Amino acid sequence: MPTSHEEQLQLRIRELEKEVARLHTQIKHQRYGLNWIDVPEAFDHESENHIPTLEEVPELSFKTNDDKPTHILIEGDNYHALTCLNYTHRGKVDVIYIDPPYNTGTDGFVYKDKRILDRYPDGTPVPVGSPQRHSYWLSFMHRRLELAKNLLSERGVIFISIDDNEVANLKLLCDEVFEQQNFVDIFSWNKTETPANLASKTKKAIEYILCYTKYNTTAKFKGLSKTSTSNNGLMNQTNSVHILRFPANKVDTKLKDGIYSKGSYGTSSYNIELLEDTEVKNGLFIKPVSLRGKFKWGQENLEREIGKGTQISIKTKAFSPSYEKREYEPEKPWNIINKSFGVDTNETASAELKQIMGASVFKFPKPTSLIKYLINFIEPSIILDFFAGSGTTLHATMNLNEEDGGKRQCILVQYPEKTWEIVKGKKKAKKGSEDAFKYGFDNITEITYERNRRVMQGYTDAKGNEVEGLGNSLKYYRTAFVGENDARHANEQDRLVLSQKAGCLLALAENTLDETLRTSHYQLFTDGERLTAVYFQEDLQRFEEFVEQVRSKALPTSVYVFCWGSAEEFLYNFEDIPNVSLKSIPEPILKIYQTLNA
Repeated sequence: MPTSHEEQLQLRIRELEKEVARLHTQIKHQRYGLNWIDVPEAFDHESENHIPTLEEVPELSFKTNDDKPTHILIEGDNYHALTCLNYTHRGKVDVIYIDPPYNTGTDGFVYKDKRILDRYPDGTPVPVGSPQRHSYWLSFMHRRLELAKNLLSERGVIFISIDDNEVANLKLLCDEVFEQQNFVDIFSWNKTETPANLASKTKKAIEYILCYTKYNTTAKFKGLSKTSTSNNGLMNQTNSVHILRFPANKVDTKLKDGIYSKGSYGTSSYNIELLEDTEVKNGLFIKPVSLRGKFKWGQENLEREIGKGTQISIKTKAFSPSYEKREYEPEKPWNIINKSFGVDTNETASAELKQIMGASVFKFPKPTSLIKYLINFIEPSIILDFFAGSGTTLHATMNLNEEDGGKRQCILVQYPEKTWEIVKGKKKAKKGSEDAFKYGFDNITEITYERNRRVMQGYTDAKGNEVEGLGNSLKYYRTAFVGENDARHANEQDRLVLSQKAGCLLALAENTLDETLRTSHYQLFTDGERLTAVYFQEDLQRFEEFVEQVRSKALPTSVYVFCWGSAEEFLYNFEDIPNVSLKSIPEPILKIYQTLNA
């Protein structure tokens, strides 16, 4: 082993030279695509060598008995949180929206380069002139997007906000992670009506939102729903001549009662032929009406529209039909997003947040209207935002549920980034966080939480008006790590801690989030209608007691048993209890458990 500082330095140089050579070889063989130096990311010692899990913070969780969803806020590094969600929500998330660091060189993006961790133990902001600037950002994003992809359901879609600093790199990165054929579009959002006048060439008024699906499905996105109360003519001079048959008692008319003879009607431009005699009585044609002309619709479309309640009218002796739709199919969304689609700008978002929080405690929040618009492209059940910021995505989800009675659940992840730094031995507000620090917010997660707590429970706005809460409930979790020893040197106590903490993950997977009982051998979780029961000890001395607890609850129950063998060997214990499903421990958790027991 090298002993002197010089020998250690030479060893480090040789290691770096080998790494550079490896990367040059990798790049040389990459024919097309995005190439960057994949910089290893350093986490603190605890998270580097231990197994990530989640633990609830009961004092920050709250329950509202209003039959509205329970949402989830996870405090911690989103890499660890996404790892845990891969245990619990793999293939379950319908919509992911994220607003990651834009890597402008001045936005405070910090990367922990493992190679220089001894010099910058807390990471260092990446300046615009850093030669590794784009590599740092791409390495950071790649690890997280790979984990995020696993979470998307088969119909899942991801939206990523970005600006021109990284939009080109992000497009190529997402083509690699999500595959190019699953690319949907790059939406241009009108972020401001008052762009800065500092740039020498252009005023920047838009940001970009990249959109990818999990699979290249044929499912349609829905934009705004059109409405119309006007009559629309069913004739079009450029269409070919064909016959439409209108059903009896379905065509409204102002023609006088009586018999109308077959023949030519209309005008020279819109000549219409009535193909058989027909009779009008009480404003309706009492038998089917066959007309020949240059119609916009075919017979199948006519019948479909009538079935949806579209009103067909023939109001003059010209026999020219018109229609009035009661409902339109939503339009396909445009790839431009602005106020014409009901979407606000950053200025509106800042004013909205200030009304809730009483001060401008977060820089450049996204408007709730933007997130509502995006997540409503499909009909999601679960929405995830792992760069939660001020918590707009949860607020938007609750607003959308309030409007249509939906039950969408939102999961937020936010790193507790400090609003302050130590300067000459004293706390000083970080640039851009002056108001947050002034109003007592120690970190960004506190803002995420407080904003949504107020929206749920009610608050007094900046003008002194009382605003009623929307209800809903919240479960607050922190990322945590198993045991006192790392995964390579785990002991019996570490294995027990994993088993206990795995119960929280299993409850998340089942969405039965309220822990009602914990003993030294088992845990019970419920949502009031279903039960998750977890037996986490290897010894079975309290297993009969566990079975009786399941029996006494009389709820549909998912049972998990940590064991070396197959869980099916315990099936006979529950045969006489209705609505019990004995389930296997999810493979990622089981692999960790078996590794610790090896």
